[in-house]
Amino acid sequence: MLHIFGVNIASNKSTHIALTSIYGIGKQRALLICKSLGISHEYPINQLNEAIVYKLCRLIEQEYAIETELRKNQNFNIKRLLDIKSYRGLRHAYGLPVNGQRTHTNARTQKALAQKRGFKYQQSQK
Repeated sequence: MLHIFGVNIASNKSTHIALTSIYGIGKQRALLICKSLGISHEYPINQLNEAIVYKLCRLIEQEYAIETELRKNQNFNIKRLLDIKSYRGLRHAYGLPVNGQRTHTNARTQKALAQKRGFKYQQSQK
């Protein structure tokens, strides 16, 4: 078991699959990281030596926003939208879909999560 950036990574997985368990690194970014380090993306992560793991950590830390930094940026952006009281910010505040999706028949999950958070979604009566 490898521990990188506060994430336990399963040691039997290939390198690019193991890297996707880090929040902020998807499949394409993992393949790009493997290519830039010059290692095969199919190579098992538990067989990488310490020098390569160190290079891997340094590269990810310098080039990409991951884990807590990425979550902090996302929360800051949502808070900024809430502070300026934009339409998107209000949709975030009420727990409704933000990107223009319909809510008449869909968005059941968002509405349920909004009720859990303490916002009551009011349906208009016809």
